[in-house]
Amino acid sequence: MILSRVKPAVEQQLEKTKPTNHKITAKDFIEKRDYTGALTILKFDIEKSKEDVELELWLAYCYFHLGDYNNAMLIYKNHCKNSGIKHLFVNLACCYFYLGMYPEAEDVLDKSDISDVKIRLQFHLSHKQGDEKKLMEYHELLADVVEDQLSLAAIHYLRSHYQEAIDIYKKLMINNRHFLALNVYMALCYYKLDFYDVSQEILDVYIKKYPDSMILTNLKACNLYKLYDGKAAESELKNIIARRSSTFKFCEDLIKHNMVVFREGEGALQVLPALVDILPEARLNLVIYYLRQGENEEAYELIKDLEPAIPQEYILKAIVNVVVGQEKGDTKQIDNGQSLFNMVGSSSSECDTIPGRQCMASSLFLEGRYDEVSLYLSSIKSYFSNDDSFNFNFAQVKLSLGEYKEAEEMYLQVKSNKIRDSFIYINHLTHCFIMNKKPQSAWDLYLKIENSQDSLIILQSIANDCYKTNQFWQSAKAFDMLERLDLLPEYWEGKRGACAGIFQQIVLGNQPQDQIADVIHLLRNSANSQVEQMIKMMKKWAKNNKIVV
Repeated sequence: MILSRVKPAVEQQLEKTKPTNHKITAKDFIEKRDYTGALTILKFDIEKSKEDVELELWLAYCYFHLGDYNNAMLIYKNHCKNSGIKHLFVNLACCYFYLGMYPEAEDVLDKSDISDVKIRLQFHLSHKQGDEKKLMEYHELLADVVEDQLSLAAIHYLRSHYQEAIDIYKKLMINNRHFLALNVYMALCYYKLDFYDVSQEILDVYIKKYPDSMILTNLKACNLYKLYDGKAAESELKNIIARRSSTFKFCEDLIKHNMVVFREGEGALQVLPALVDILPEARLNLVIYYLRQGENEEAYELIKDLEPAIPQEYILKAIVNVVVGQEKGDTKQIDNGQSLFNMVGSSSSECDTIPGRQCMASSLFLEGRYDEVSLYLSSIKSYFSNDDSFNFNFAQVKLSLGEYKEAEEMYLQVKSNKIRDSFIYINHLTHCFIMNKKPQSAWDLYLKIENSQDSLIILQSIANDCYKTNQFWQSAKAFDMLERLDLLPEYWEGKRGACAGIFQQIVLGNQPQDQIADVIHLLRNSANSQVEQMIKMMKKWAKNNKIVV
């Protein structure tokens, strides 16, 4: 799920570089932050006053604040030969930064004079390019002023240090209550920390002032998606899209992306590929789409070269490695996935979060340490009571530990038809029924899939497991069915042993005496020479006990 690119303070600093002393009506619109209105007037004025540099700079300023960085970049680039324009190169670098053209931004910054904006932009470029040494150098140059602290908070956010970012925003709020956007930034952080209700509550402060904000509406929709479902989130976005506010263009890619997410992947191939290099989450959600479609190789190709930087990237890369590794029987690839799970689960920042505990459970599961897996999953079970995947996975852990009663309960909680129709689910639930002394339930489950290609394996499981647990009647029926399908000697031997077992239980009074007729009928389905001898002995016992067979 993508929310919003938390903007470093570089764009806010363009406020200080506005062309001055030019009295035009567009300024009134700009002061009201109506950049679309200002843009219309500026274009009209430029038509009348050709080659008016100051008007063009205002135009670039409006384009930038509408998120049209390409048009802003073209204007600034066109004036690069005019060395007399203050802050031209740093403004051009800002455009390159938001277009993801980081090397170009770095080159242009080398030509600009030293300034606070330049330092902040270099700070963010260091993060984008993964240069930790430079990042720390520019960090040291930041001052205790609002703009620098906003930049620092943005970096904390981008590095998943959400609590540190919140601490900065709260500190800034003390002396800057009128900075309402700080509420949105904090709401973003709380969203990332999975406190969706807190995030939504904080947003209410901002929505009263800016009800048409796309960033706000998008975040609100994301909260609704997490708290309720995709339909509620989609409805929230549709309302604002219909009004087409002035900030729509800035958020257009964001909205398209999130609509795909809210619609559970609908339209993914039409929208997400074009956004892979624009929105980081687009790559991750496209990988998820491929996994859900069973296109595991496509998912792997998309993520194999990604160097994880945030927990979600580590987790998704781990999942893809494990899925593809199991598919190919590549233990090295499975180990890579297990290692990535372990890195998230054991990290100090994630170990006590829900995803962190899920990752540690996954890592331990792959190592076969099921007792420890059970402890981790138990600690977060209350958050996933209606989650089919969680219940299915936890049931497998309980089954591995021999805790059949709990395993059966969790398997039965699964509602997804896709999971319930899978061979693993049916096979495991059959085993649970048998181990919980519910052989008839296991038999009924077999009858539902009698005509499927996996029915033979389930039948063999019932025959053998029931035999081992002295549930001889269902074992005898299963071996009888197997013998009809294939006259293998071991099927007759199994059937003979099961029939002898149920006869013994009848003799001992552990089964109803009239069931002996059913046993004799079952034996007559076999052509083995030993059948008549067994039937003769059973009839003799029945006669002595005055039982009609």
